[in-house]
Amino acid sequence: MGILSHLSILHLLWAALVFCQYEDYDFEDEYGGEPDHQVPYYFNPNTPVEAPHFPFPVECAKECFCPPAFPLSMYCDHRKLKTIPNIPSHVQQLYLQNNNIEAVPAGPFTNVTFIREINLSYNNIKVHMIDHGVFAKLSHLVQLHLQHNELEEFPFPLPSSLERLLLGFNNISRLPANALEGLPNMTTLDLCNNLLDDSVFKEKPFSNMKNLMQLNLCNNKLQTMPPDLPPSLRHLSLENNSISHIPENYFHRLPQIIALRMSHNNLQDIPHNTFNLPNLLELHLGHNKLKQVFYIPRSLQHLYIEDNEIENINVTVMCPTLDPLNIKQLTYIRVDKNKLTSPISTYAFFCFPLIRTIYYGEQNVTASRPSQLRTPVFRRFLTPEEFQEAEDNHETLNQETEEDHEAEDSYFHPYYH
Repeated sequence: MGILSHLSILHLLWAALVFCQYEDYDFEDEYGGEPDHQVPYYFNPNTPVEAPHFPFPVECAKECFCPPAFPLSMYCDHRKLKTIPNIPSHVQQLYLQNNNIEAVPAGPFTNVTFIREINLSYNNIKVHMIDHGVFAKLSHLVQLHLQHNELEEFPFPLPSSLERLLLGFNNISRLPANALEGLPNMTTLDLCNNLLDDSVFKEKPFSNMKNLMQLNLCNNKLQTMPPDLPPSLRHLSLENNSISHIPENYFHRLPQIIALRMSHNNLQDIPHNTFNLPNLLELHLGHNKLKQVFYIPRSLQHLYIEDNEIENINVTVMCPTLDPLNIKQLTYIRVDKNKLTSPISTYAFFCFPLIRTIYYGEQNVTASRPSQLRTPVFRRFLTPEEFQEAEDNHETLNQETEEDHEAEDSYFHPYYH
């Protein structure tokens, strides 16, 4: 009986252990659900970090570098290459910038199937040295960098998958009628620093780009506003051209504009409601020939009208009525290098209750020498920390040269947000 009783006790203990294990098992784990509790993970800096393993040996051109941690990328930049090496079929990101490449033949891309990004910027490529259709065959290509080359024409055909095309700093002077056809997914087109003039608009090249959100045409030879831009546009860069007039109601077709850059043009007069846009946040009109201010929409936050010929800022024109339920969002105004002799009327703080900074700087009151208002920078509603930061920034601003400002403002960055 003693032996049997001991066996019974052992049997009961075994059954209890099995039952507890059954109760403690989380069936959610097996079916992909979220567990009820998780053991917290604590980072151990002494634990060796392993690069993710690729399911097959990573093939790489001998001239390039394929990091094990990023097996889909091939880095061939800054290597004084004169030709494009053969590209393995698995590569999705190809970096060839800052080389001496002059041609884009089809050969190296023969086996490429899934490539999504190609960076060929800062090379010596000319259009006639690009094999016809070499890019169009890359049906998964999303981003193509060709800025800082020697392109005389727009490179086409291009794949319909393309979303971002960067062609700044080339010698492109015309856009053929069919150059931008078949690009329904294009969101960003950068054509800054080329040789484009008003003749490129005859064929309405941008009208069918229904998803275009950012168009950069800065540093060209434009004299008029580009017509027939798609209503999807949100960022428009036209600085450093020779535009002298904005047609009335021009922006009615562009209700989604967030940022507009038109500094360094020949603007003299702006129709009153030109910028009455519901989403406009940032407006650059510095370095023009403006004599009067204009209506400021409720949404605008940053206004740059420096280096113009404004003698008096009429706040009533900027803000005809007060609406306490829809206060204007303006927080920053830059008005240096105008012809102001007195600060902006205090009525501005009723119209723009959120305004924090008005940068007066030096004013071009006389042709012989600039003068400075008693209040070079006006700030309000700043915490001590913000005030100190603003003072530091102002000191840095005073140390910068005019060339620094022009270099900063002259190019609308393709990744602008």
